[in-house]
Amino acid sequence: QVQLVESGGGLVQAGGSLRLSCAASGSSFTFHAIGWFRQAPGKARELVSAISSGGTTKYADSVKGRFTISRDNAKNTGYLQMDSLKPEDTAVYYCNTGLYVDYNLGRGAYWGQGTQVTVSS
Repeated sequence: QVQLVESGGGLVQAGGSLRLSCAASGSSFTFHAIGWFRQAPGKARELVSAISSGGTTKYADSVKGRFTISRDNAKNTGYLQMDSLKPEDTAVYYCNTGLYVDYNLGRGAYWGQGTQVTVSS
């Protein structure tokens, strides 16, 4: 069983930055991929970015060049650096992982509780 806890959300003006963290406990996710999803009101949850156990990254087109995903396996923590934020980035952001998860195909079994990101114009 893996427990994920996100932090780092908040209110920021357009053009600003936030750094989200996802701390894992209960099991190491050194060998698992990590994904960041977001869900805005009335919209489906969507993949924002993912990083494999080996460090290969992928990004949604809407955040390419603005967001950077990373991981620190020694700390069992994943990160999402969000720069040049836009009002349309406003959403609840969720961390996700799972055994052998492939974010090209689906989602992992474990979710964090989510952290709110609000970008004002």
